[in-house]
Amino acid sequence: MLKVASHSFFFKAFMIGSLIRATAAEIFHTSAACALRASHACHLSPTLAFASLKTLSSTSRRRRIGRYGGMATMEASGTDSAAPGKAEQQPERRKRVLSGVQPTGSLHLGNYLGAIRQWVKNQDEYESFFCVVDLHAITAPHDPKRLRQETIEAAALYLAAGIDPSKSTIFVQSHVLAHTELTWLLNCVTPMNWLERMIQFKEKAIKQGENVGVGLFDYPILMAADILLYQADLVPVGEDQRQHLELTRDIARRFNDQFCNKKAKRRKVFRDPAALIVTEGARVMSLLDGTSKMSKSAENDGSRINLLDSPDTIRAKIKRCKTDASLGLEWDNPARPECTNLLNIYLAVTEGAGATKESVLEEVAGMNWGAFKPLLTEAVVAHLEPIQRKYREVMEDPEHIEKILTRGATDADAIASQTLGWAKDAMGFYSLGRK
Repeated sequence: MLKVASHSFFFKAFMIGSLIRATAAEIFHTSAACALRASHACHLSPTLAFASLKTLSSTSRRRRIGRYGGMATMEASGTDSAAPGKAEQQPERRKRVLSGVQPTGSLHLGNYLGAIRQWVKNQDEYESFFCVVDLHAITAPHDPKRLRQETIEAAALYLAAGIDPSKSTIFVQSHVLAHTELTWLLNCVTPMNWLERMIQFKEKAIKQGENVGVGLFDYPILMAADILLYQADLVPVGEDQRQHLELTRDIARRFNDQFCNKKAKRRKVFRDPAALIVTEGARVMSLLDGTSKMSKSAENDGSRINLLDSPDTIRAKIKRCKTDASLGLEWDNPARPECTNLLNIYLAVTEGAGATKESVLEEVAGMNWGAFKPLLTEAVVAHLEPIQRKYREVMEDPEHIEKILTRGATDADAIASQTLGWAKDAMGFYSLGRK
């Protein structure tokens, strides 16, 4: 009887303790959300707004709270070159990187070797933000049902390729509303003729013909907003995106000069991002044309190796890929672009085993295409097999993907909303609650 009473006593004590902890947590989150909204509306330092709340939480520094972000975010993302008002002492942070890939179509070997694999290598060195850029995807005609599914698939491939959500922030672009709002603000300060110079718009507009939309023309402004929202120091870009990054830098400087000059007595809102250029294997070309980049939008699926292609499909595509009649294999001969492309792919998928240009040439220089293509096929299949296996595992747990994207959106929103608030304040927008 005493034993039963003892158990009952401890059970009641446990339940009361749990209730107290839950109540305290609820009070903290409610207070935190109010403090954040008040700090955003009044343009006060969120660090100050949270000063009295710090002792109530032992959550990790990566946790964010509410629509306008949280204490950890604002402390960790402080910048000495982009913030309003008086300078505050902020801890040093790692350089920040932002990048993303469109979800429409299948992610292919070029996306992986030229972008995603580099993200994986760099996530220990940089504070990394990787998004699925679904807003960019709708600048061309798309299937709404496929867009939803392909967004999930793209996020799953990020995880399967090695992006670690404990090290990097993974999110969907449209889940952070600041992207579209800042795009409009930047539209209003960017001269029209800057966009008219963009080469990619001219090329893509020809393909879309009379159906080309304003979104495609304005695409570089959205890209600028993506980068500037996160105070990115570095942006991984290929040579074909260098022009867009230069436009982003021009927009940032124009905004800062116009609204953050000495007369305004305001520090710069935006950082000046630099390019993080990848050289080896960065530009994977079409299997059917060694002078054109491998692309998701190419009509012929045989022009690319999709990350989820089966071994038989990969084998068939490489067997049919364009080659030449020359004997032997060699690098960087302008007359043999397909040869250079296939050698680049082979090097990229075997360099993990220590391959170099010199060792590859020593191995294959004397081969003909009949001997080299099977070798290339097996190397590509072996390289993609663990990614495909991991992808299948990730897709079996959609709730896990949703949790990662939800946390990523919250983390990203915290920083993006802070930057947006600075930009609106610099431009003179009226904020509720500000005296």
